[in-house]
Amino acid sequence: MNIPFIPEDAPFSGDQRVWLSGFITGLRSRAVLVAVPAETGPATVLNILYGSQTGNAEAVTEAAVRTAQGMGFDARAQALDDVSMEALAAMRRIIVVCSTYGEGEMPDNAQLFWEALAAPTAPRLESAQFGVLALGDTGYDGFCQAGKLIDLRLEQLGARRLTPRIDCDVDYDEPAAAWVAATLPLASEKGAATVQAPAATAPAKTGWSRKNPYPAALATNRLLSGARSAKEIRHFEFELGDSGLAYEAGDALGVIPVNDPRLVEAVLARLGAGPETAVAGTDRPLGTLLMEACEISTPPRELIAAVEARAGDEELSRLLGDGDREALATWLWGRDTLDLLRLLPAGALDAEAFVGLLKPLQHRAYSISSSPKAHPGEVHLTVAAVRYAAGGRERGGVCSTFLAERAAGGAGIFVSPNKSFRVPTDDAAPMIMVGPGTGIAPFRAFLEERRARGAAGRNWLFFGDQHRETDFIYDDELGEMSASGLLTRLDLAFSRDQDEKVYVQTRMRENGKALHAWLEEGGHFYVCGDASRMARDVDQALHEIIATHGAMSPEAATEHVNGLKREKRYLRDVY
Repeated sequence: MNIPFIPEDAPFSGDQRVWLSGFITGLRSRAVLVAVPAETGPATVLNILYGSQTGNAEAVTEAAVRTAQGMGFDARAQALDDVSMEALAAMRRIIVVCSTYGEGEMPDNAQLFWEALAAPTAPRLESAQFGVLALGDTGYDGFCQAGKLIDLRLEQLGARRLTPRIDCDVDYDEPAAAWVAATLPLASEKGAATVQAPAATAPAKTGWSRKNPYPAALATNRLLSGARSAKEIRHFEFELGDSGLAYEAGDALGVIPVNDPRLVEAVLARLGAGPETAVAGTDRPLGTLLMEACEISTPPRELIAAVEARAGDEELSRLLGDGDREALATWLWGRDTLDLLRLLPAGALDAEAFVGLLKPLQHRAYSISSSPKAHPGEVHLTVAAVRYAAGGRERGGVCSTFLAERAAGGAGIFVSPNKSFRVPTDDAAPMIMVGPGTGIAPFRAFLEERRARGAAGRNWLFFGDQHRETDFIYDDELGEMSASGLLTRLDLAFSRDQDEKVYVQTRMRENGKALHAWLEEGGHFYVCGDASRMARDVDQALHEIIATHGAMSPEAATEHVNGLKREKRYLRDVY
């Protein structure tokens, strides 16, 4: 946890300094103090702005708003892309909560804000005070890069920090809550009084969450792809029972996985330890920790560094010494923690040291592929089971193979709301969806939602994969939707059914005139799937279609696409 530093020239009175000193001392002793601004005069306006790709940063923002309002602030939440530079220049107290996705990229609902903030025309912000809470994953090179960039740029524009930025890893709940608790009193313009609350370091549980998942029964595990497919795509249905779990089409479902027992057994053997081996500082034996609590598939940076220091492996030492991230990533591809352990002599790492180098086992989030209106009491997923061979061993995705093979007894689940990815509120608006492979998941939900609502708007789906014979998942359902008129248009792209590869963006270009017309008639454009290639190729095709059929320059087409984003008519669920 980052404890804020109070410089000697900070503009606080003597009484305020005494209060802040006590507040920070309380934090250091893991007690949280509740600050209540003086109840005189109008409430202090606090703008809490967020950039969120999968909903985590938005959820942190909502919790911060509730906390701030309980302390007497006039707290206002906004997505970053909804904030103009003129509005930003008028703000006096700003907290930014921003996630990073991919290799250091801005979330979709922060990209336009960042481009405007980074531009030479951005306004000076000397009258503003700010704090940045960044969310990220140390497993990626661009850890918290989006938050770091915004933090630096706000400083460059003259804004003053309320407190240093905090960079949170995947287990962000506790440090984020503590940072918010420490930062909010510093934003008060009226001074603060304090009341001592029971010691706590995380927000109280309200319903089911990743820290408190619902143990759901798995009712259906059905193979969708054909027997000769190169992929293994499955349809899962969980029963919600009396959980009270609610979701909307467009949300994601978090699934708590359990590690492959074969990998756990091999790691234990390499450590020379048994499953009941005690691990100091924990209340669970080693076998349980490795099965349920520790990430043992992707080796973390700390483990890689520890192995390099002990192994005497020339290649690994050279890769780390050179600092060539790309070469190191290539070397690590297909390797797990067991591969790293095998570089060490026996006994080089004991159980306690090994566990201390691992990251917590995290949930996996999947786009929900059902509408609650069509399937009350159920939630559906469409998941590709990841399987491959490397180093003489068969390997698989942590959660996808857990679901495929070992979740018959059920799994811990929770809903991750994604309010930035929703069916149009206007039931008459046209809807264009691009979702190849498992990217079809939310669009199955969208179509079910529109049918249940009796929406009259036209619906157009671009779907594709490798082969029509083996990879046309949900073909019966899509055929019925087309026959009923729910699905107005269905364009298919099976890349390997002909000599020249055909992708969804190929079909978009072939139908560019009609696609442009749908957009001009108020259509909403959605994309779901791979961010690194497919989504970028689709985005490029969209720009070209608008430039060609809208008779625009490339620059004008870009501004037109940005307008669709601002109007929330170009939305993506990418990963």
